[in-house]
Amino acid sequence: MNRIKKGDQVVVTAGKDKGKKGDVVRVAGDKVVVSNVNIVKRHTKPNPQLGQPGGVIEREAPIHISNVMLFNPATGKGERVGIKVLEDGRKLRVFRSSGEAVDA
Repeated sequence: MNRIKKGDQVVVTAGKDKGKKGDVVRVAGDKVVVSNVNIVKRHTKPNPQLGQPGGVIEREAPIHISNVMLFNPATGKGERVGIKVLEDGRKLRVFRSSGEAVDA
């Protein structure tokens, strides 16, 4: 079970965008794409078959999952996440500091 999922609100802990908050758009292996974080300029050639214009496009680039922390709205900062296995075998994400469930 991943500690960070699509739709989670995270805080960037390292790099040029340290301290920024955003929602996870995509999780791919050990990388995540966060909205409005790690914006890069991509020079693209036009593709008439797809109707895509050329030029310089700004978009989010992936960052490593170790450089983000899940945002806890109760404390207002990023916190570590652990996994708790329930009696019936289901897994639940919990904040390490308080033990409260993330998905509650």
